[in-house]
Amino acid sequence: MFENLQDRLGSILNGLTGRGALSESDVSAALREVRRALLEADVSLEVVRSFTDRVRDKAVGAEILKSIKPGQMVVKIVHDELIEMLGGEGVGVDLHAAAPVVIMMVGLQGSGKTTTTAKIANRLTTREKKKVLMASLDTRRPAAQEQLRQLGGQANIDTLPVIAGQSPTDIAARAVQAAKLGGHDVVILDTAGRTHIDEPLMVEMADIKKKSNPHEILLVADSLTGQDAVNLARSFDERVGITGLVLTRMDGDGRGGAALSMRAVTGKPIKLIGVGERMGELEEFHPRRIADRILGMGDIISLVEKAAENIDAEKAAAMAAKMAKGKFDLNDLADQLKQMQKMGGMGGIMGLMPGMSGMKDKMAAAGLDDRLFKRQLAIISSMTKAERANPDMLKHSRKKRIAAGSGTDAADINKLLKMHRQMADMMKMMGGKGKGGMMKQMMGGLAGKMGLGGLGGMGGMPDLSNIDPKQLEALQKQAEAAGLGKPGGGMPGLGGGLPGGLPGLGSAKLPGLGGGFPGLPGLPKKK
Repeated sequence: MFENLQDRLGSILNGLTGRGALSESDVSAALREVRRALLEADVSLEVVRSFTDRVRDKAVGAEILKSIKPGQMVVKIVHDELIEMLGGEGVGVDLHAAAPVVIMMVGLQGSGKTTTTAKIANRLTTREKKKVLMASLDTRRPAAQEQLRQLGGQANIDTLPVIAGQSPTDIAARAVQAAKLGGHDVVILDTAGRTHIDEPLMVEMADIKKKSNPHEILLVADSLTGQDAVNLARSFDERVGITGLVLTRMDGDGRGGAALSMRAVTGKPIKLIGVGERMGELEEFHPRRIADRILGMGDIISLVEKAAENIDAEKAAAMAAKMAKGKFDLNDLADQLKQMQKMGGMGGIMGLMPGMSGMKDKMAAAGLDDRLFKRQLAIISSMTKAERANPDMLKHSRKKRIAAGSGTDAADINKLLKMHRQMADMMKMMGGKGKGGMMKQMMGGLAGKMGLGGLGGMGGMPDLSNIDPKQLEALQKQAEAAGLGKPGGGMPGLGGGLPGGLPGLGSAKLPGLGGGFPGLPGLPKKK
């Protein structure tokens, strides 16, 4: 979503950090470029003016221009103001009210209200352990009520039975009553939308609000609609009084201006963002993390959280024990490739790693993208159980059969086997004797540098499932102090850089993924 803005701001701010001293004209020239970049990203003009004025006021002070690293000070000011523009601290869905807590979903038709309703219900059920009832108040759109019922069935969440001919206000009242009788903690009302804002829609929303007395009114807006989303938020807030925003399709290729503008214009917090089609692809909106991503500083906390959600702890522990013995077969390699796919693939992981966001294009140009993972998984899937456990038995005739089965050729299979050999050699080195093995030392060293040395876990790494938010915040601060918060800063303890290659990936480890980045240059050569 923010890639174009990230590239533009990154190049502008890198130009400042490279200078020994800054004049007022240097800052003004850079801010002109920042203003242009924000306007091209579809950020509202009034928001851009306010943002650049605040940055200029702070950036042209004598303390900044004469400081030891004025360029970095300006970057910090831009970063802080960006966080402020996005809302300062993250705000979640508020459930502090008498049960059942009523959440009313509003927005235009096609913005993703019904899907988002099911996603929020699923999130509250799985994470907060709440009993949720969903009710569709959309009597106009064909099969809208059936869609919500089916989504509820998929996620095993209760939905209000449909009674034909009831008005939306009657359904809302029945839903609240049914939630009280059924012992539900939360009731989510999925209201009807229109293709545009009109008077009957606003009257209906006001009637539903009056009847159901919602604790939260969430406006669902498509982040690809650009400036019109800001007008939409204003209109709904004036007539109905929204308490927060949910932005859908944040995984799209829009310019991101709506996300930056809506919070600043309405003063209402962005509470959740939809980052995909699947039921679990809904995230809390954290202004600091989004600002870090926009400025190419990575988002180490989200990466750790994503790993904690997607990595099977038992499987990871079994693999760590296997690697400690120096064993690593093609089944293990396939498991690691699947784990990386679950975490968003190479591009998604790189976007969250500090200083690595700019590497995505270079990797794609070198053919190191997610299609490579799919090809490698197809090759491994075309092997027999014995071949996966013992790759040395793969001779020419077997490779020919595997190539035909996976739609690849012998060269692809040889590349995969070479990569596996290099990784297996590395596992043997890491599983060596003395001080708990090289792998444990490296992973423990990385955890220590991130301020997590005291946490137990696999091979010296923290137990991700038990890290609380305060520890995650401490991790972020430690990472920034270690130089991770700067564009171009490498991950601490991740090996040396490669000339013209990918810095530090020779020994890079993602939490719970023992084998590093499969198939990337920088792995030890076989001797």
